[in-house]
Amino acid sequence: MLQIAPSLLSADFSNLTGEIAAVSNGDMLHLDIMDGHFVPNISFGLPIVECVRRMTGLLLDVHLMIANPLKYAEAFAWAGADLICFHLEAQPDPRPVLRAIRACGKMAGMALKPATPVQRLEPYLEELDMVLIMAVEPGFGGQRFQPGALPKIQAVRRMADSRKPDLWIQVDGGIVPETAASCVQAGADVLVAGTYIFRSPSPAQAISQLRLLQPR
Repeated sequence: MLQIAPSLLSADFSNLTGEIAAVSNGDMLHLDIMDGHFVPNISFGLPIVECVRRMTGLLLDVHLMIANPLKYAEAFAWAGADLICFHLEAQPDPRPVLRAIRACGKMAGMALKPATPVQRLEPYLEELDMVLIMAVEPGFGGQRFQPGALPKIQAVRRMADSRKPDLWIQVDGGIVPETAASCVQAGADVLVAGTYIFRSPSPAQAISQLRLLQPR
């Protein structure tokens, strides 16, 4: 079943309670954590995750765009994350991070930048709950979707179908109904959308429109 993950990065933080309530028909909330090192931007950290956890019962999908995910994985787990996704490019050996996330009883995801080949995922596929394919360079919202993400989604779907059928394939970046349809056709089953949802006249209606798309 297709899942929609509104990205809080595009929300109005002066009205965070209202913004979260407006997307309560989503399946999860996507929280982008940026450190100014791994990506050239700084977003928010543990206190915001803790606050959001108190505001919603939605699954919290925490995307660590940080240089040292192992150092912080446990802290984000205790802050309220349900799923912690870190970048393969940030960790020479991902297994200690995966073990740390599992030890906290949380779901584990791994993200790939646009230039990173999906073959690098293969040794870890069975240990993952989700793979995040970035359709833009991580660091800033509102970017244009890069079509090169589509063959990567297809390749991960083929790997998952043969080795990890319950793996979620998430896509983040430039998601609007047209690009979302292409991603779902390629094999994605979780769509992250920030600008499209939070800048819509009705965020709830925008979520419902994306949900009309059906996976393969």
